[in-house]
Amino acid sequence: MNPPGDELPLAELLVDFAREAGLEAQVVPTPAGKSKVGRAAAWARLAGRGRDRPVVLLSHLDVVPADPGGWAVDPFQGLVAGGYVMGRGALDAKGLAITHLLALTELARRDASLTRDVIFLAVPDEETGGRDGAGFLVRKRRDLIGDAEFLLAEGGGILAADTGSANVWGVAVAEKAPCWTRLTAKGTSGHASTGGLHGPVPRLVSALERVRRLQTEVRVVPDVERMFAALAPLGEPEDRAGLATLGAALETDPAFRRRFLADEARAALVRTTIAITVLRAGTSPNVVPEEARAELDVRLLPGDRCDDFLEGLREVIADPSIRIEPILAFESKSSPADTALFRAIRAVARDIDPGALVVPRVIAGFTDAHYFRELGVVSYGFVPRWLPPSETRGVHGVNERVSVDNLERGVEATIRILEELGR
Repeated sequence: MNPPGDELPLAELLVDFAREAGLEAQVVPTPAGKSKVGRAAAWARLAGRGRDRPVVLLSHLDVVPADPGGWAVDPFQGLVAGGYVMGRGALDAKGLAITHLLALTELARRDASLTRDVIFLAVPDEETGGRDGAGFLVRKRRDLIGDAEFLLAEGGGILAADTGSANVWGVAVAEKAPCWTRLTAKGTSGHASTGGLHGPVPRLVSALERVRRLQTEVRVVPDVERMFAALAPLGEPEDRAGLATLGAALETDPAFRRRFLADEARAALVRTTIAITVLRAGTSPNVVPEEARAELDVRLLPGDRCDDFLEGLREVIADPSIRIEPILAFESKSSPADTALFRAIRAVARDIDPGALVVPRVIAGFTDAHYFRELGVVSYGFVPRWLPPSETRGVHGVNERVSVDNLERGVEATIRILEELGR
């Protein structure tokens, strides 16, 4: 669980498993930071013939916290029951780490002869931004990925359709970028009996109300335009024309605009989103605190800059006594869809899931893939799991689970993609 992390024991377990299968593997120590626990990545390599540049299979070992109170089972028990693996990380992303590792060891068992190395990399710290995980490895251990050409990570997947409809293989080529922000109000501590109407808490609350009312601009970036154009044939009949020409339709068709923006998941792909997620202030009702803080989860559209957003936020809040500072920010980059890896995914979809629609997509979240895109590695978010919407809600939620069948199919689909890519 992150915080604090403590991924070292799991990294050691995965490396031992890889070595038993005959793979070159190692535990890679990473910074502990403030957590003061063992932190590490797991690395393994299936050697190819060296004709082509390597492909990396990226996952992460840490998970977000889980309150057992809302769960049907202990979230950290890893229970297998009723055909499902249940527990925190089943989907995000220990299940992915196991899928990648089993694909690699099975290829080794089959004595596969691929044209390129396949590198397994399971990192710590993704859930808090990845700076001491993937970010550290990119900065200090570039040797682990060499001159990799491609990377497969979390972020996309297969939306299992209702009977009669096509499954959608969503391959994430771009992500929204974080601009996590902290607001801090300071003042003088004192007894609350005098009112404290101008103290840090009231001033922070006033600033947050302005943030809450902020309406960000609706804007369609090219990757999102292409994504919805590809999805248009699957839309409701009255929306298909609008989805096919999303930017123009949002500007000229008020009825379509209302329907489109009413869906929060779709709306998040055409505007900056702002969520007020953390509040910290006093510890006693009769003491005016010296400081009040809030944290915002801001997600920017590809191409937008955190500095520009913060400048606009200062104008909206219009209170120079509120300190506004970034916590985590990086630029969002896209990967092209016209590549050998994308074609390999499409070929496997055509073979094992006839009629499926393979779509380059943009996701509202972010992953560690951006660290590798910044190096020029073509990076896709794609996990071959056939999930209905009801199961995807388990990510960061209660009763997270994945079916054993999905894990098995995911391993085989990953193997097929790597074989297709490595012919």
